[in-house]
Amino acid sequence: MISKFTDKPNSYPDHGRPFVKMQGLRNDIVIVDGRLDPFSPTSEEIVLICDRREGVGGDELMIISSPKNGNTEAFIKIFNTDGREVEACGNGTRCIGRFLLDESEKEEIKVETLGGVLIFRKNNRNQISVNMGQLKTEWKDIPISREMDTLHLGIANGPLKDPVGMNIGNPHAVFFVEDVDAIDLSEYALTVQKNDLFPEETNVGIAQILDSNNIKLSYWERPGNMTPACGTGACATVGAAFRRGLIKERRITVNMPAGKVEIELQEDFSVIMTGPAEYCFSGYLPNFIPQEKHHF
Repeated sequence: MISKFTDKPNSYPDHGRPFVKMQGLRNDIVIVDGRLDPFSPTSEEIVLICDRREGVGGDELMIISSPKNGNTEAFIKIFNTDGREVEACGNGTRCIGRFLLDESEKEEIKVETLGGVLIFRKNNRNQISVNMGQLKTEWKDIPISREMDTLHLGIANGPLKDPVGMNIGNPHAVFFVEDVDAIDLSEYALTVQKNDLFPEETNVGIAQILDSNNIKLSYWERPGNMTPACGTGACATVGAAFRRGLIKERRITVNMPAGKVEIELQEDFSVIMTGPAEYCFSGYLPNFIPQEKHHF
């Protein structure tokens, strides 16, 4: 186990900065530790790191920073593949949770993100449980560009009609359909993502209620791509289904192309998500050369 990657800041000029790559349901995350030596890459550098042909490759870059609150283990900065900093990534934060739990050897830790404080626990095997905080349903919190009932947003594109608006650190539009497999989400999602109703754009999901304890889910994420699994989307979908009265149980298995997560909806509308988090490999990011495209 690599603890904080190095105990001597700037001790790797020849190799570049250490990183660890992890994955949760095939959402792969590049993790860089900036606690001892802060790391502030440019948007261009983030894009290059996440590039699957010329970089390490990943769905997100996550930077571990020193905590701002004395009661937390760290502050996590989360960046999409386009270099945009975002509030949350469910599958990715489980990876961060496992890394920090392994490092600290504690049973439970708290971590800060832009989307709020997350609480992690390690279960059997590689399963990590994380309390993702409370689901938000008010139009200002999602956010929506005008006041309206977020249970029925009323927009449509092809077979996608009348989504539920949710927020669990990031915005979601959840559509309920009869058959997830019958719809090519990639054909319709981008228009919804960029709808004027969403000033910060939105993630887009289509969900099928299989039975009282199982939901099938397919997801499109900002900045504009299909994903084999979306942890925050799974949380938002269970909340949306409960609000619509489509489910009554509070412990739901969400089935996605890459696998399953367990979602527990608490009485206060907070969400506990449990799913896998695994190590892939580690290495070094090369030292970036200003104004020159650096190939890995």
